[in-house]
Order: sequence, then structure tokens, then C-alpha cells
Amino acid sequence: MNQALLTDLYEFSMANGYYAALPHEDEAVFDVFYRTVPDHGSFVVAAGLQQVVEALRSFHFAPADIDYLRSLKLYSEDFLHYLATLHLAVTVTALPEGTPVFPREPLLTVQGPLIQVQLLETLLLNIVNHQSLIATKARRITAAAEGRPVMEFGARRAQGPDAATYGARAAVIGGCASTSNVLAAQQFHIPAAGTMAHSWIESFPDELTAFRAWAKIYPDNSALLVDTYDVLASGVPNAITVFKELRAAGHQPVGIRIDSGDIAELAKQSRRLLDDAGFPEAKITASNALDESIIQSLLKEGAPLDNFGIGEKLITSASSPVLSGVYKLAALKSNGQWQPKIKVSATREKTTLPGRKQVYRLYRSGSRHAFADIIALADESLTATITAYNADPQATRSRVTLHDFTAVPLLSPVLTPTETTAVPTDVFAIQKHLRAALAELPAATQRLVNPDLYPVYLTPQLAELQQQLIDAHHEA
Repeated sequence: MNQALLTDLYEFSMANGYYAALPHEDEAVFDVFYRTVPDHGSFVVAAGLQQVVEALRSFHFAPADIDYLRSLKLYSEDFLHYLATLHLAVTVTALPEGTPVFPREPLLTVQGPLIQVQLLETLLLNIVNHQSLIATKARRITAAAEGRPVMEFGARRAQGPDAATYGARAAVIGGCASTSNVLAAQQFHIPAAGTMAHSWIESFPDELTAFRAWAKIYPDNSALLVDTYDVLASGVPNAITVFKELRAAGHQPVGIRIDSGDIAELAKQSRRLLDDAGFPEAKITASNALDESIIQSLLKEGAPLDNFGIGEKLITSASSPVLSGVYKLAALKSNGQWQPKIKVSATREKTTLPGRKQVYRLYRSGSRHAFADIIALADESLTATITAYNADPQATRSRVTLHDFTAVPLLSPVLTPTETTAVPTDVFAIQKHLRAALAELPAATQRLVNPDLYPVYLTPQLAELQQQLIDAHHEA
């Protein structure tokens, strides 16, 4: 699907202005980064890169698009002709999907003609902000589940079909095991999961008849929803009756799902009933507006739960529903020379980092234990000992000496004007990359409540360049 018009009007107005006022060959670099972590966490899980690459590879303006822009009576015919014949000539450099990324670090950069890269702002932020937000929420929820499978069940509560489908993709990147969304399952090769709704039970004369009908049709997929009427008085006893019939016929029951009530207490009593009936292997799945805090509470109470189905709180990241990623100009090339650019604010927090950059993850020498990241200018080499500056404007210790480390660059080209680097599309391979990356980070930074802040530093050259540009602005 061509998404060239998925942008804000001012992008076209600026691009039209650039076309009229600046040389068309002027190049620019924009960074995508964020400042605040959702849910008071310490990092975000980068996601959406596959869709970024796909969107840019198909980017063009169809005749109908040009006709619509002409109808706005805002833009010159020369500019509209430029758009009609436009072929993107941009380079995208990005962190791999599934990489934990920290505030102020570029997770994606775009370089190319200023007119072109300006037009991409809204589209790229839309993709990256959404999927990174949901992947981050999924990481929190699956961490709370402590290894128990989490099924993504949120399509009906997502904010539209795209949010449901790409949200399911991001949820698996963040750690989920399956999805109820069949389109997402098909498109991204995710296991499809789900059993029945209460309407199935209500469509039969009684609960036992409904369970037996289901077991007859799906004898090897009999996970029964037991809370339509009364979990303990009818739901679980009727499920046990059907489970015994299935076993006698040579089939293995799957388990039960509880979707309402006091799930902790109901799960405990259901477990006793199932065990006493000879079904210790029958799984108990919990659903019903769960999130990481509720899951932690359930497990702390000793609820014997085996799986979780998570819907609205995951697919919308309900407790923190926005990742405020931004797209900021970092450098402009004019007359063959790169000029670093900066947005200066009243606070350091909103002042941007100038220039073309690289992000390095620093590991203790001879290990895979990451202890810090450092943002450097793209054309500088790291020395063995660095007096670095804390990128966090709230940090009380602004300067630190770093040594005895191995630096691994995180940003690499994925798209150039002439070729596309194959980016991983297997969501479970991306999930595996996330797990490996998390294993390298300090455990304290991964806590769901009051995590330690993972340090991100600036090289002396980058810190000095930023200060020079700030001073130049104030002296102007």
C-alpha cells in the first residue's frame, strides 16, 4: 500500500518552500528518538523497522495524489511535477528491531535530499512510535508472567485494523507467544490462539451440552471457558465431566479459561478440583483486562496460572498509551559541507543532539555485560579511555571516565538509494534478539517498578559540539 499522503499538511508546505528557496540537491539528516519511557520504565524496545523499509520502498505519488494536492491550491506546479516524478534517494540507518533503546538515542536516522526526508516525518514516526510502544508493553507483561506463555487477544479493542495487526506483530517481538488475530497470524507467521466466547455456551440448552458439543468438534483442542455461569459450581465440574469423556476416547484435554471474578481464588480452587479429578496436566488460563501489575499480583498470591490472554491493556498500552518519539534535523549538507544543526530549548532535556551520529553499547572487556551506551559523532573513533558526559540532563554526575570496555555500534544501514539490506522479518527471531539483548543488560534496569537508570553518555566531541551551537545561538 502506498502511504505517501500519510503525513501532516505542513510537511508538504515546508517541502514546497524548500523547493522554491533552497538548492534541490541539499541533503539533510534527521534522527528519530524519544525522551520519556512509557510506564516509568528504563528503555523502549525498538520495533517497526520492517514496515519502515517496506513503506519507503513503495513510496511514490500517484496521479490521484497529485490531483488532490493540486486541489488544495497551495503548491506550485513545478513542485507538483517534482512529486509526480519523485524517486526516493534516501539512506536509512537503524538499530535492529528488538533492541532495547534508551532516551535520546537515535533508533533510526534518515539521510537524503531535504525535500524528501522532510516528507517522511509523520509516516516514519507513525510506524515506529506505535510498534515500539506495543513491543515495550509486551516486554513488561511477559516479564511479569515469568516464563508463562502470553497470548495477545486485543484485536477488538485496538484503535483500528492496522493497530490490531501491526500491534500483534509488535506484541510478539516484545515476548508474546501467539495472537488471536488471524490476519496477523497469517501475515507474520504467528501461532493463532483462541477457543470460545460465552456466546457459545449460551447458544446451547446448558453448559454441559455446550462443552460436549465443543469437545466433539475439537477433541484435541478442548480448552473450555468456565465462567459463563459459575466457575466452581458448574463450569469446572462440567469441564471435568467432558475431560473424562475425552480421555476415555483417547484424547488429552487442554484445560480451562477463567475470564471474570476473583481470578486468584478461582484458579486455586479450580486447580484443586482438576487435580483431585486426575487432571494435573490441565492448564488454567486467565484473561479479563490483565496487565503486568495484575499478573504480578496474581502470581504473588500464589494463583496457579499457566497462561495469560491479554487484550486491551496490551494492544493499546492502556496505562501509558503514547510513545512520544520525535523526528529532528541533525545536519544539513550545503555546498558539499555538512553543517550540524540543533534545536535549542530553555532546558537541556528538549535541546537536541547535533550532527550525524552513531550509538555504541559498551561491554565490560572480555564479557557480554553491557554497562552503558555512548552516543558519538558518526565520523569519530572511540579511544580506549573516554571522559564522557552524561546524556541525562537530570544526572547529578555529569562527567565520567570510561575505560576497559568493548564498544559495539548499534546503528547500521538498512536502505540506500541503490539497495536494501535484508532486515529480519521472522518475529520470533526478532524476539530472540530481544531476549539476548536483555540478558546483556543489568537486571536492575529491567525491573517493572523503579528500575535503575541505564547510563547513556556523550563523547567529548559531541558534547562540545552541542555546547558550541548552544553558545552560538545565545550570542547571536
